[in-house]
Amino acid sequence: MKMTYPKGTKQRQVRFAAGDGTRLAGTLLLPLISEVQYVPGVVLVAGSGPTDRDGNNSLVPVRIDLLKQIAELLAGVGIASLRYDKRGIGASGRPSDSVKDQQVFFTWENFVGDVQAAHAELLRHNEIKPYATALLGHSEGALLSLAATAAMGKHAPYALVLASAPGLPLRTIVHAQIERNGPALLAGADRVMDAIQQTGHVPTDAPPELRLIFPAYAGPFFKSVLMLDPAKIAASIDTPCLMLHGGADAQIVPLGDIQPLIDALRARDKPGEVLVAPLVSHNLKTVTGPNDPGFAGPIAPVIADKLSTWLAFVLGA
Repeated sequence: MKMTYPKGTKQRQVRFAAGDGTRLAGTLLLPLISEVQYVPGVVLVAGSGPTDRDGNNSLVPVRIDLLKQIAELLAGVGIASLRYDKRGIGASGRPSDSVKDQQVFFTWENFVGDVQAAHAELLRHNEIKPYATALLGHSEGALLSLAATAAMGKHAPYALVLASAPGLPLRTIVHAQIERNGPALLAGADRVMDAIQQTGHVPTDAPPELRLIFPAYAGPFFKSVLMLDPAKIAASIDTPCLMLHGGADAQIVPLGDIQPLIDALRARDKPGEVLVAPLVSHNLKTVTGPNDPGFAGPIAPVIADKLSTWLAFVLGA
């Protein structure tokens, strides 16, 4: 009979170095069971923009708390998690105000390296089972988790969760998003993306209304990621994988934006599992109506149940 232990958590604030020396800050959340036995561990990777370790974006006027909620959910089934502020966000290191320094600091390769550094930090804590770890990435964080898994090869975590992940190259996704939400900007956006792919720089005459999407320092980042093919990467790895997606996601629209990734996961020797949940948003929250963006509230129960039971089974919690 499996023994049970008092429920609860303990929290540890951590700082660790990325590959380029940048200091990243995070929170390790441990279930109390870790005081008497080793536990699995998961690195939580935030999505795009100024998103912090809890999954909150300073451009969104309400608290989302997605990654904090996931951490608490996993702790409840005996799984530890490490979530961290992305470089340039929260308590993590920042570059100078120089655009040149920012171009070097905010490269795609550095963000991928940060995921690897976070996994190494997770393993440094002696409560964690080194053979039972996973990456869980949300939105752009799912792309980073895919890329980090591929880069780590035989040293990669045992499992991978892709939440609200795009299944097409980012250029195709961005084009579709602008076409839906601001069609008047589409020609300018395509011109900017063409220039980035050719030169690695955001053109100086980019329309002001596109600067939020394509800031001046982000040319090298976008040059690396615009044509990244998540389905191709997923097909190249055999890591056990769970894909979670909301049927009411307005940013990465099912099934058109995700079908290639679903197909790639299902075609592998070790097929991945996929859940597309109705009435669930990009942030994995229940949507109450057509005007509800699905930012606030708890994780949708169907998502929470699948995520916790799958990871507990795969990682042996």
